[in-house]
Amino acid sequence: MSATPAITPTTINRLTIVIDNQWTLLKRFLGVLEREEAILIAADRDALMALSNEKNEVYQLLQRQHDACCILVAQCGKPNTAQSVREICADLPDTLARWEEVLEMADLARARNESNGKLIIEQMHANQSALSVLLTAADQPQLYSADGSARHAGSGRILGSA
Repeated sequence: MSATPAITPTTINRLTIVIDNQWTLLKRFLGVLEREEAILIAADRDALMALSNEKNEVYQLLQRQHDACCILVAQCGKPNTAQSVREICADLPDTLARWEEVLEMADLARARNESNGKLIIEQMHANQSALSVLLTAADQPQLYSADGSARHAGSGRILGSA
C-alpha cells in the first residue's frame, strides 16, 4: 500500500501564497471588468481593444495561480474542491478568510464577465442592424443632379460615358 500524501508546512505555506496571489489578481480582474463595462456602455471600441490585452493578461495570471492551487491540493492527497482548500487551511483563520473572499470574488467576476458579454452581444446586434440599413441603402444610392436635387440611380448617364 502507498502512503497517503501528507500536508506539509511547506505545502501549506505555498498554498497561502497562492491564495494571496489569487486574491490580489481577482481584485485587479474585477477592476478591469468594471472598466470594460464602462467602455462598453460608452461604445469606445479603441479603449476596449486596449483593455482586452490587459484582461487577457490578468486572466492568464489567474489561471496559473488556479493551476498552482490545484497542484498543491493534489499534493495533499485531496480532491480539487473548495472544501479541500478549507480543510487544508482549517488551522489558518486568516488564510481561510482570504480563501472565502477569493471564492466570492471569483463568483462576482464570473457574473460581471457574463454581463459584459451580454453588452457585447447587444452592441453586435446594433452594429449588424446599422450595417443592414447601410447595405440596403447602398443598393439604392442617391445621386445628385447639377442643381443639387436628389435623384435615384439609373436616371443619369453611366460614369465614363459621353
